[in-house]
Amino acid sequence: MPVVIYDPVYEKHVRAERERLFPNPRDEVWDGVLVMAPLANNEHQLLVMGLCYAFASVVDRDGGDAVLPGCNVSDRDRGWTENYREPDVAVYLASNSAKNSDTHWVGGPDVAVEVVSPGENPRLKLDFYAQVSTRELLIVERDPWAVERYQLRGGKLVLVETADAANGTVLTSSVLPLTFELRAGATRPVIRIVHTQTGQIWTA
Repeated sequence: MPVVIYDPVYEKHVRAERERLFPNPRDEVWDGVLVMAPLANNEHQLLVMGLCYAFASVVDRDGGDAVLPGCNVSDRDRGWTENYREPDVAVYLASNSAKNSDTHWVGGPDVAVEVVSPGENPRLKLDFYAQVSTRELLIVERDPWAVERYQLRGGKLVLVETADAANGTVLTSSVLPLTFELRAGATRPVIRIVHTQTGQIWTA
């Protein structure tokens, strides 16, 4: 369950102990409030790797496009550590006006992916991602399995389609030439990713 600590002395102690025992680069700060994300397990990492590989295969990295397995996204350059989120995957196309400030990006990615871990709800980040002009967001649920696609419309990220292992829905990206479909796998559902022009297939 979430814990809110108002005692500043105890808060410093808890943060120091967590950094010592369970350092986690996925922690975020939401408007000055530290949000401690769950540690990513192996399944989480495999999903991120598979998605990154597919994305990197269809963008022009030599031309300035970037695919990142996690990065810091903020709405400001100075003082960015007071307000940032870290999507599990981010795609910044060369045409994106976001600023690469080395430690973080000022402005949202063209495509972001959030892989849900137990106890977290990335939908609470929708307003932030919309504010920084993230064009498309995929949320990968794992209990039960589903993939949700959100699109920036009228300044808000709106849920436009959902795929699960039963409904057979194919999600079509509005940014990248890719589709996404959940299919049954040996031990868990897999995300089948298809290039809309070449038919090349990847799985995550």
